Amino acid sequence: MSKAEAKPGKQKNELVETIIVIVEALVIALVFRTFLYQPFSIPTASMQSTLMIGDYFVANKWVWGYGKYSFPLPVPMNGRLLGGTPERGDVAVFRNEVTNEDYIKRVIGLGGDTIETRDGRLYINDVMVERTEMGTAMDKDSYGNVVPVTVYTETLPNGVTHTIQEISDNQPLDNAGPYTVPPGHYFMMGDNRDRSADSRVLSQVGYVPFANFIGKAEGRFFSIADNIAPWKLWEWPENVRWDRMFQAVD
Repeated sequence: MSKAEAKPGKQKNELVETIIVIVEALVIALVFRTFLYQPFSIPTASMQSTLMIGDYFVANKWVWGYGKYSFPLPVPMNGRLLGGTPERGDVAVFRNEVTNEDYIKRVIGLGGDTIETRDGRLYINDVMVERTEMGTAMDKDSYGNVVPVTVYTETLPNGVTHTIQEISDNQPLDNAGPYTVPPGHYFMMGDNRDRSADSRVLSQVGYVPFANFIGKAEGRFFSIADNIAPWKLWEWPENVRWDRMFQAVD
């Protein structure tokens, strides 16, 4: 008995259906990434230990609406569509137009605020922000340089608490400002205060317009030491940080 041969027309229809399914999946993924949640990874030490090098997280795209950098390609538009506004203490992804890269920092100053650091202490509107020493740790940057740091819990004026790290209180950016934040802009700082290029460096980051915000960091979904590529499965047993996965970013 001879084997039945597939008809050319049927093969063509199956190919078309397969292409349609792939295109639909890509469109769904693009819509999800553009309007709902976008994944990011951490390549530098500036937000440690809140976000470690090799952490992967999702940013909420709709909570603050949509600006010109919310889309796969920049859109020529002013302001934002829909959504609310960031609050002090939120961790935000934004486009740094100086370097044309996506940065992630914490919102420290709002429009109209005066921000200053004096001997390592943060001042908001001339009031020193409370911090409580929690202990010490070793901090490793993206070049493999390891330094001892002091870990603090910092409490912002609105009651938001978060962890910061300091190498010491006499580093280059520990006496900076005062800075007056323009309306419609935000003052952003890294939690790893002495290893963060942020709004304290006006020529490199400066005040960040709300229009440049991309999304609010909400949850880690993967974490691997030394920024090892996730597809290197054979390196997972010794390097995946299971205890950092599926946790909120705060």
